[in-house]
Amino acid sequence: MKLKFTKMHGAGNDFVVIDAISQRIDFTPEQWKALADRRFGVGADQMLVVEKPQSPGVDFRYRIYNADGGEVEQCGNGARAFVRFVTEKGLTKKQAIKVETMSGIIEPTLEADGGITVDMGAPILEPERVPFDAGGLQGRQMHQDLLWPLDVNGGTRWISVASMGNPHAVQVVDDVEAAPVHQEGPLIERHARFPKRVNAGFMQILDRHAVKLRVYERGAGETLACGTGACAAVVAGIRRGLLDSPVRVATRGGDLLIAWQGEGRPVMMTGPAVTVFEGEIDI
Repeated sequence: MKLKFTKMHGAGNDFVVIDAISQRIDFTPEQWKALADRRFGVGADQMLVVEKPQSPGVDFRYRIYNADGGEVEQCGNGARAFVRFVTEKGLTKKQAIKVETMSGIIEPTLEADGGITVDMGAPILEPERVPFDAGGLQGRQMHQDLLWPLDVNGGTRWISVASMGNPHAVQVVDDVEAAPVHQEGPLIERHARFPKRVNAGFMQILDRHAVKLRVYERGAGETLACGTGACAAVVAGIRRGLLDSPVRVATRGGDLLIAWQGEGRPVMMTGPAVTVFEGEIDI
C-alpha cells in the first residue's frame, strides 16, 4: 500500500506522523520498524498515528510506535508534533485539544507565539506503578525523593524512578557529555528490575532553574530530545531538592521548559514542533 506521511521533529526528536483518519493503517511491528529505518525507510525515532477518539469528550486518539516496532504509552515531544499536525492539516480549529493515549488523556495547547504547551498529567511516583521492582533494596532518602540503588556494569547507580505515562530512571551526573550513555543506557533500559523496560535519563544540574539532559530511550536508543524524559528529570530534581520550577532543560536537539508545582499536580511542558517534509512511501 501507499502510505502518506509527514516528517516532523520536536527539538530534534524526529517522527513520522500518519493520518489514520483518512487512510487505513494496520501494520505489523516489522512494518513499523521498516518505516523507521534511516537507510531503507523514512527514518524516525517514533511513528505517531492520528486516529478518531474512542472516548466521549476527547478530540483524537494518539498511538506511538518506537523505532524497534513496539507500541508504547507516551511520547512528550510527539504530543507537540501531534497538535501541530492536526492544526496544519485542518483536522481541528481548536487551540487546545484533548488527546487519548495508551496511558491516559493529555492536553496540548498551541500558544500564540507558535510554541506548544502540553499538560502531561501528574507523574506516577510509586515504584510498583512505574513499574520498578524495589524488592529487597534499601532506598536513600534525599529531600522528598527516595533514591534507589541499581547495579549497573559492576557499580551502583543511585536513581529516581517515575512514570510520565512511560517509565523513567533518572540519575544525576557531574558532566552529561562525559556520561556513559551508550555504555550504560542499554543496560539500564533492559535491567531486570524494570519489567516493562525503562528510559534511562542522565541529568547535569547547571543551576536551580537549568539542567542538561541526555536520555537513552526504550526501544529507540539515545534521541536528541525526550519530552517525557525532561518531565521525569525535572520532577526528580525538584523532589531531590536540587531544582525549583520552572526548569529549562537543554537537550542535544534544543531546549524544553518544564514546570511542576509538586506531588499530585500536572507537569507542564513547553517546546517547539516543526514540520520537515511530506511524502508517500510503499509499505
